[in-house]
Amino acid sequence: MIVDERITAYINSLSIELPLYLSTLEKEAVKEEVPIIKKETQSLLRFLLAMKKPAHILEVGAAVGFSALFMSECMPKTCDITTIEKVEMRLVKARVNLKNSDKADKIRLLEGDALIVLKELAEKEGERYDFIFMDAAKAQYMNYLPEVLRLLAPEGLLVTDNVLQDGTVAQSRYGITRRDRTIHTRMREYLYTLTHSEQLVTTVLSVGDGVTLSIKK
Repeated sequence: MIVDERITAYINSLSIELPLYLSTLEKEAVKEEVPIIKKETQSLLRFLLAMKKPAHILEVGAAVGFSALFMSECMPKTCDITTIEKVEMRLVKARVNLKNSDKADKIRLLEGDALIVLKELAEKEGERYDFIFMDAAKAQYMNYLPEVLRLLAPEGLLVTDNVLQDGTVAQSRYGITRRDRTIHTRMREYLYTLTHSEQLVTTVLSVGDGVTLSIKK
């Protein structure tokens, strides 16, 4: 399901004035071509966090820590964040960025392959999250999903970023370059699974690079 385009246009029009440290981090990331959440996605996340008021957030894909720090500015004071990253060159900066934040005691950085870390978290008693943000290796979303669903609390919200790949996911496979066909095939499979799952109620937003919102029944 694609929501009313007017809603998407409204969300896309919203702008957020970031704290100075986040604005600086955002500019550095853009300059160094590190993928971080777009402005429209920031607006959407802020709205969702205000609405959901989660107690425990899980992020799959920390990169340099920007999105975790952004969410920490929007989440309730009693909330905490667990974020996962495996790429060492990004971890070097993520460790510093998260450590230097005044929300450092609220953010837990787990280092390693996301699939392994997710399985370990899912096997721990009591490890459940009412808000999960998926923003890691796009080709691995389907592999992560079973463990993510184990970790998502009933009525919890799963937010998945970059699902439309600049709109090209909706194109014929012959309309995209050969090198991108695998990721597009996997993303279409992921979208189909979300929207046909008996465990989830899912909608698709054309915000930023495409976002899905999935509520666990």
